[in-house]
Amino acid sequence: MAEQHTPRSLIVSLYGAYGRTPDNAPMPVAELIRLLAVLGVDAPSVRSSVSRLKRRGLLVPQRTADGAAGYALSEDARQLLDDGDRRIYAREEPRPEDGWVLAVFSVPEAERHKRHLLRSRLARLGFGTAAPGVWIAPAALYEETRHTLQRLRLDPYVDLFRGEHLGFSATAEAAARWWDLAAIAKQHEEFLDRHEPVLHRWETAPGSSEEAYRDYLFALDSWRRLPYADPGLPEALLPAGWPGGRAASVFAALHARLRDKGAEFVQPFTAGGRPSRA
Repeated sequence: MAEQHTPRSLIVSLYGAYGRTPDNAPMPVAELIRLLAVLGVDAPSVRSSVSRLKRRGLLVPQRTADGAAGYALSEDARQLLDDGDRRIYAREEPRPEDGWVLAVFSVPEAERHKRHLLRSRLARLGFGTAAPGVWIAPAALYEETRHTLQRLRLDPYVDLFRGEHLGFSATAEAAARWWDLAAIAKQHEEFLDRHEPVLHRWETAPGSSEEAYRDYLFALDSWRRLPYADPGLPEALLPAGWPGGRAASVFAALHARLRDKGAEFVQPFTAGGRPSRA
């Protein structure tokens, strides 16, 4: 298992890809363990990661229809995954005229731990730093930012604004100060190095539903971090040869080819059965 695929992250990716149902049915613990075993995660790691997700309020213990122990998504977790979908699967091209959202915050010294939480959460949402206490992101991130700050009860410390950049430096020069674009480009290149060969393999020699499930979960788990590291700047503000578009195309192709085929493997587990190895 690749180093970046932690058990906790894979569980979140699994629920995001295959664990959301209209009735929010719980996923049986025993089947969750079996599904993670296919990805190289042992049972103790699954149980400890599920416990941490439960403590964070993302998973809720529930019995399945046949009385087995299981876990369903909390309302916060469903909102988190729904917000994530707009990032992970979005294909809309950002435009310079869409403008920006600014987050301006002030936290009392007695609550400095919340200041650290605010900074780290804004960074994870894709905000860049325009000035101390002033963070900036494309305006399209407003709704998710509002949901996130409210969920973490950080909204009393923040004011959000929409606006446009009026100077004095060129916006492309300013964006290069607000974000570490070289580091973001490197993450895209690492994704391509890891998963573009997987796409080529499936294009020439399609595999089984189990292989589709495994390859898709690893690709999703790698990709879903990138739209958060990369704020989604308009092309005019990006360096020449930006790899983000190619990385997005590779993930979109893997999603189209593997997600539903992988669901054929997952469905008997989540229905309480055992899949055939035929």
